[in-house]
Amino acid sequence: MPTKKNNFEEQLAELEKIVTNLENGNVPLDDALTQFQAGVKISRDLEKKLTQAEETVAKLIDKDGSEKELDPKNASAPEE
Repeated sequence: MPTKKNNFEEQLAELEKIVTNLENGNVPLDDALTQFQAGVKISRDLEKKLTQAEETVAKLIDKDGSEKELDPKNASAPEE
């Protein structure tokens, strides 16, 4: 089964491959269950990475080096 990959794009490609295999329906049940479980694990890891990336992007760094969080309801304006 898939090896542990740290690269977001590689993990996404692996997940897409699993989804395609499962959608085709030509996978024996035991293999389908194994692939599904692997897909869920990859999906959770990708979600975690996206959340971390969103948190990083949501920070503004002022000229003086101080950080400000973006208001998630209004991404154009920093929180005061």
